[in-house]
Amino acid sequence: MALSTFVKISGITNLSDARYCAGMYVDLLGFSLEEKSEKFITPTQYNEITGWVSGLDFVGEFETYNAQEVLETLKNYPTVKWVEHDRIEPLTNLEGKGYGMIYKMDLEEVRHIELEVAEKLSESGIIFHITSKHEELDENDKQTIKLLSENCRVILGVGITAENVLDLITELHLYGISLTGGEEIKPGLKDFDELADILEALEVEG
Repeated sequence: MALSTFVKISGITNLSDARYCAGMYVDLLGFSLEEKSEKFITPTQYNEITGWVSGLDFVGEFETYNAQEVLETLKNYPTVKWVEHDRIEPLTNLEGKGYGMIYKMDLEEVRHIELEVAEKLSESGIIFHITSKHEELDENDKQTIKLLSENCRVILGVGITAENVLDLITELHLYGISLTGGEEIKPGLKDFDELADILEALEVEG
């Protein structure tokens, strides 16, 4: 089995999510590595989770750290191969350091972005991760995303359901999607329904 598109799972906090997603052949598992983040994962927790999964890459997720702080942090997470950041400057300062890079931005801000920025992301090999506090995508949102995805690799983290995921990928020319890991009800017990439904909709025989 495989998935029909690139998939990143953000904010992993438990082994249940990690093992399930690895078993579904997602591409990237993301971990919050800033100490003030509510989903912060310590190096010990990270090793306990990632030691049980294989076949995919791990992303360090950052919001405020500068490039030097990111690099210092990653010394404690040596198996992280990707960096995601909410600010573009630290990412451009990390170019040439050997990490895959993802720029995360809220849809509200994306509307005002210049196409030159998208082209610069494309030139730098940076993936553009679009998120939003709103659950729905309207036609204006879709037009904005479509325009950007014609100029760089876009993964979408908003407005996705099992029913619309395949249509969105085609219609918006998406490189992939992003979903968010959940919280365990108690160790080993999770409500996977929504995440599982979307991933199952992407499954292809292989």
